[in-house]
Amino acid sequence: MKKSHPLRRIVLAGAATVSGIVLLLTLKPSSDPAAASAEGTPQGQQSVAPQGSGGVQAAGGGDQTLTGDVVKTEYGNVQVRITMSGGKITSAAAIEAPSGGRSTEVSTNSVPKLNQAAIQTGSADIDAVSGATYTSGGYKKSLQSALDKAGSSSATGGGSADASGSTGGSTGGSTGGSTGGGAAQAKTLTGTAVETDYGPVQVRITVSGGKITKAEAVQSPSGGRSSQISGDAVPKLNQAAVAAGSADIDAVSGATYTSGGYKESLQSALDQAGG
Repeated sequence: MKKSHPLRRIVLAGAATVSGIVLLLTLKPSSDPAAASAEGTPQGQQSVAPQGSGGVQAAGGGDQTLTGDVVKTEYGNVQVRITMSGGKITSAAAIEAPSGGRSTEVSTNSVPKLNQAAIQTGSADIDAVSGATYTSGGYKKSLQSALDKAGSSSATGGGSADASGSTGGSTGGSTGGSTGGGAAQAKTLTGTAVETDYGPVQVRITVSGGKITKAEAVQSPSGGRSSQISGDAVPKLNQAAVAAGSADIDAVSGATYTSGGYKESLQSALDQAGG
């Protein structure tokens, strides 16, 4: 009679119902859609972050195409376009060059050589092609202007890299800082214009690490015989300035006045650099 007592059955049924409810509450969190969603979020963020950072690196290390200024010569305009990658010139092309009659033949012969020289040297410090003095001079000036633009662009993008070495190299950065591998590594200085019997001479140099890395005459005697003399003498003077690292360079034979003006303007530029 006790086993089948109605009160006992009610108590057992109530206990079973409570156990069932407790079991359902225990199992519910594992199947809760909101909980499952929360667990999936960190995994999604972790997989996206590396992809995003990789994309930025690829974009930052991409090629950069730069077009130099149009330089007017006695035989026509010269304009150079370069492509840079990793701070190096990977391609160079003259999108404008003297043409018509003899000029077309000269440009066809000289421009490929100038393009190749620009890639090999990685700068505008290249030799003039024989028989193409004016085209070579215009090419070098336009190439330099394109490189100057590359220096300005890298100054914005390369600040963090320079900052890491600022403790040990702040003096070198201030003395040498604007073109080279980036605008914060070299300084470009322009000397005073020196008047000569045949016209003004003015020199621009780039100094990096206390050394002259580039030199060019932004003004030189021109017209008639003077243009020929300048075309022959200036590249030699530029090369001598870089090699000597000072204004103590020999005059070019047959270009005494141009050489003298060049040395004076070069010295004034060095004075600005503290040299």
